[in-house]
Amino acid sequence: MMENNSLLMQKKWRIIDQSSTGLHVSPLHSFGMDDTLCASVGSGMTPATARTWVHGKSIILGIQDTRLPHLKDALSYLEKEGYHYIVRNSGGLAVVLDEGVLNISLILPEQEKSIDINSGYDTMWELIKYMFSDFHKNIEAKEIVGSYCPGSYDLSIDGKKFAGISQRRLRSGVAVQIYLCVSGSGQKRAEIIKRFYEIGKQGEETKFVYPDLKPEVMASLSELFGMELTVDQVLTRLLYSLKDHAEFLFADQLQGEELPSFDAYYERVVERNEKFLAPFRD
Repeated sequence: MMENNSLLMQKKWRIIDQSSTGLHVSPLHSFGMDDTLCASVGSGMTPATARTWVHGKSIILGIQDTRLPHLKDALSYLEKEGYHYIVRNSGGLAVVLDEGVLNISLILPEQEKSIDINSGYDTMWELIKYMFSDFHKNIEAKEIVGSYCPGSYDLSIDGKKFAGISQRRLRSGVAVQIYLCVSGSGQKRAEIIKRFYEIGKQGEETKFVYPDLKPEVMASLSELFGMELTVDQVLTRLLYSLKDHAEFLFADQLQGEELPSFDAYYERVVERNEKFLAPFRD
């Protein structure tokens, strides 16, 4: 176990696993879920919650991505490559989801004391280091230049990024979200985003500086550890790691007031997505 002041240490960890069901719904569903859980965890209705989610081939765009001068052409390219796309409600830029990418959301309460931004990021970093400690690899948190959706909490091994972390704050609840490239080629995923930006810019100067992607700086955990890891194996590691940081661990789904709350949050996410993307549809 880790030190008691760690935010990973909770009396109860509630687990909501949507790693299978997520394959059949839009990623918008996941952002509605995390907003719902922020509200219920933040209000004290439910304990700290870890939610796992996997979606089929999808590109999750940031708001800045919708300001590309040739976005319509770039979106057509994504469609031709077989990707769905949405605009998310947390910060950052475009990322790739597919069946080899596991997303984890830790939803933490802020009732007793506020959680500063870095503490949220550090909690997720601490969890990932704990989950893979037996590989004896140094997992760093620093910006990996040339990666997609770069940030100061990119997680990397030997300079190659395998994960990115974002945060969403709502009603005394904090959702710390990470995408973990578990299997497949990190470089191939990055090449999709690189081409997306090339088509979206077509050489034009833009006020916002979009990342100049170097696909070779991205990799999956399977590539970095030199062994085939599956999403299910990583889920097992997550459950054991959370069990080590709680008196009680239990599996659950949305309950009671969370159900109508989800409907409202999901509708809001869908409307917001539509507002950003409607001008670029035929």
